[in-house]
Amino acid sequence: MIVRRFHRIPSLLYEKPTNLKNKKLSSQKWILRQLKDPYVEMARQENYRCRSAFKLLEINKKYNILQPGFCVVDCGAAPGSWTQVAVKLTNSNEKVVDQRRGKVIAIDILPIHDIEGATTLGNLDFTTNETFTMVKDCLKPKFADVVMSDMAPNATGIKELDHENIIKLAYSAFKFAILSSTYNATLIVKVWDGTESLGLEKDIEKFYKNVKIVKPVASRSESSEKFILARGFKGLSPLYLLNN
Repeated sequence: MIVRRFHRIPSLLYEKPTNLKNKKLSSQKWILRQLKDPYVEMARQENYRCRSAFKLLEINKKYNILQPGFCVVDCGAAPGSWTQVAVKLTNSNEKVVDQRRGKVIAIDILPIHDIEGATTLGNLDFTTNETFTMVKDCLKPKFADVVMSDMAPNATGIKELDHENIIKLAYSAFKFAILSSTYNATLIVKVWDGTESLGLEKDIEKFYKNVKIVKPVASRSESSEKFILARGFKGLSPLYLLNN
C-alpha cells in the first residue's frame, strides 16, 4: 500500500530561490509567495493546474454542490483547475463505473488545454450569443445544474476600477446562468470586496432561493476575493424571457 503524506507546514515546502537577481521586485515577491504556499505544492502533488482547485474542493466539501451526473459550465475556466475538480466530482470522465456520468463544459477567452472528461471551448467569449448557443447545444438535452465562475479581470492596481471590472464579469456569469440553468440549479461566482457587491447579491437573490457569501481557507489571507454561492434557481418568468 502506498501512503501519500502532504507536508502542510510552509517551512518544509520553502526552498530558497537562486535566480531572482534580474527579476522585477513584483516578480520576486510572487515567486517567494508561491514557494511558501502549501496549496501550490499540494496542487503539484494532486496534478491540479493551479492552487484554486482547493477553493472549489473546500466549498464543495461543505455545500455538496457538485455531484455525479451533474451538468456543469465553468465560465472563464483557464487554466482549468476548477474544471478538473468538476470532472472528478461529476464523474464526467466515467472513472467510477457505478456512478452516473456527468457533463462538464469549460469556456474561456484564452486557450484551454484539453481535460479528459470535459468539453473545452477555448478562445471564445462566453458573453456572446454565438458562444451561448454553442454551450446550449453541448448541454442538450439537459440544462446546467451548476454554473461556476472563478474569473477575474487583469488588475490595474486601481481598486475601484478593478472592482467595477470584476462585477461586470460576475454579472455576465449570472446572466449566463439564469439563461442556461435547470430548476434548483446552483451558481457560484467570484467577486472582490467593494461597493457594488451588495447590489449583485440582491439581484441574484431575485432568482435563487438561498444566497450566501463564502470565503474558503484556501483563498489567500491578503486577498479581498469572496464567492457568492447561490442555490435553488427559481426559474425564469415568461415575461423575463420575452424581454431578454
